[in-house]
Amino acid sequence: MAAYIARRLIWVVFLLFVITLITFFIFSVLPAGDPAVARAGRQPSPELIANIRAQLGLDKSKPVQFINYIGDLLPFVGHNGVYFGFSYQNNTDVLPEILKRLPTKQVVLVNATSASGPFIDGLSAPGRTIVTATRSGAEHFTTLFGGFFIDALTSEAADADKNKRVSVLEAFKFAKTEVARAYEREGLLATEHALLDDDGDKEGSADPSNTGNDPKNKDGKVAAVLSLGVAGDDGLPSDPKLRALHVERRDLERRVESLRLLKESMDPAKYSAELEKLATAIALKTREIRAAEGK
Repeated sequence: MAAYIARRLIWVVFLLFVITLITFFIFSVLPAGDPAVARAGRQPSPELIANIRAQLGLDKSKPVQFINYIGDLLPFVGHNGVYFGFSYQNNTDVLPEILKRLPTKQVVLVNATSASGPFIDGLSAPGRTIVTATRSGAEHFTTLFGGFFIDALTSEAADADKNKRVSVLEAFKFAKTEVARAYEREGLLATEHALLDDDGDKEGSADPSNTGNDPKNKDGKVAAVLSLGVAGDDGLPSDPKLRALHVERRDLERRVESLRLLKESMDPAKYSAELEKLATAIALKTREIRAAEGK
């Protein structure tokens, strides 16, 4: 099965590459004129056209242009998580233009990738609640925040006010706490520090609150009333005993995921020992669940 899946993935990657190559070739030969001339406006000088061609990378060879084209198709790569491409028509980044046109008064943006801190500076505005896994572009190691944030959306433990709904602020606080525990558990120095911004001032808060009165952490008031999930809606059994066992196994599985993400920063022997211990614990917990279910 693993070999079959690997072959299918390789085929998908190859197919996407061929489609991308064909698309690039078609746009290269279309008689639509020089984009540098179109952008330069009326009666441009040769020097201006040459400068624009250099800015767009059109003065480079076709192979180099193709590589740049592929890079522009991949959002977040090499741009600190703020880049979705550039609009030559509006002379600005694409993502802010998309957000301006969303028919809603409140938008929640969560960037759980590494080096995601600049996402706040690039997109912060009134009506936007932005969450990042890191506080700067310098924190470029693999992050744990995203997994815990997703878990929080259906977690009763994340529902701090017990209103059966998980707000953005509650999910943020839950994920941040779990990330800290994961690093402490492995004896590692944290390489990610999440931020939340919901007042449009382009400055994220590491410890936001539902009042937003702290001068150093002014955010959180809006995030506290925006709900993303329903506590307890996690697909686990309703029976209290079985539910507790499933929660314990899920926590162990989450620890394995976190451990694998931290592998590069751990001593190999310690990593192997921890992984073996967790795998054994999961197997025993699974056996306990099956016994409780009568299987």
